[in-house]
Amino acid sequence: MDLGSRDAFASMGTLGIEEEFYIVDADGRPTSGTDDLVYGRDPPSEVPEGFDHELFQCTIEAQTERIEDPADAEAALSTVREALVDHAAADGYRIAAAGLHPAAKWRELDHVEKPRYTAQLDRIQYPQHRNTTAGLHVHVGVDDADKAVWIANRLRWHCPVLLALSANSPFWNGFDTGLASARAKVFENLPNTGIPSAFDDFDAFQRYERRMVEQGSIADRGELWFDVRPHTGHGTVEVRAPDAQRDPAVTLALVEYVHALVLDYAERYADGESAPALRRELLDENKWRAIRHGHDASFVARSGEETIALGEVVDRECDRLGVSGIRDVYDAESGAKRQRRLREESGLDALCEDLTLSP
Repeated sequence: MDLGSRDAFASMGTLGIEEEFYIVDADGRPTSGTDDLVYGRDPPSEVPEGFDHELFQCTIEAQTERIEDPADAEAALSTVREALVDHAAADGYRIAAAGLHPAAKWRELDHVEKPRYTAQLDRIQYPQHRNTTAGLHVHVGVDDADKAVWIANRLRWHCPVLLALSANSPFWNGFDTGLASARAKVFENLPNTGIPSAFDDFDAFQRYERRMVEQGSIADRGELWFDVRPHTGHGTVEVRAPDAQRDPAVTLALVEYVHALVLDYAERYADGESAPALRRELLDENKWRAIRHGHDASFVARSGEETIALGEVVDRECDRLGVSGIRDVYDAESGAKRQRRLREESGLDALCEDLTLSP
């Protein structure tokens, strides 16, 4: 039983970026029959670990290698994205990015035939069969296991903020859901998702992880799909809340924010700061507000006594942490609004074209 260990938490502040994309045809529509793209050829030299399918044949995951210096994040992300686009083009495919693809209809698309996903489909059934989602996952290295759990607990309040900033999935299965991030709502219908409860320490988290495997609830630790979790294999805190992004500048802004949060909370942990109690019900309410309203969301404050608009959160966080990218993201047109505008003004073809990554 591979559950990871305390020993994995050995480096502070490293980065890893995982992005999920859609494999699309010449018209920008998600397509099946893409096994050769993923398994039929050697991976590009720039990405020696290669790429991998997600649940559907039209979805693919790309990830950077471990980034030691955050200043190298932009170059690392560009290298992986460019390699993926070129790799797909060699087989006649293109790559698109969004939390949900507006033209993806799950009943018309094929699942991959990997044993891992076949087992999930059999165990979970309908919620997994329709899971055409694509997300952004940010890993930040933490040098102590108990510290990682403490930081993950604190990051729970920030997950709805990240989701609201990233929300760009208003369409699902061909229709407008009225949501800013339908991806988050579709995905949280799976088990072991959403914002988790707080854990007292690493031992408590590992006991939970072990019990879930031993009781047959999950096949391995990777099936704890929470919005934030300590990753006991990589030795990181992994934030999984955001929608996937077409624009790399948005991805990098979210990465910058997550990295700054982890470093800030690491310092607070070292200073012996006590973690406030946060009711999961209020965190879930904040997530719903992000799902529904995106950039227009306001959130229940940690005190539970007032609400605070996303714009005010962004201003405070930029000033407090010395970051700037999320202010640019907030000031720009949101991904959800952009998709709705393009579809209304120019139609689905134009929207699909807009979501594709440039060669």
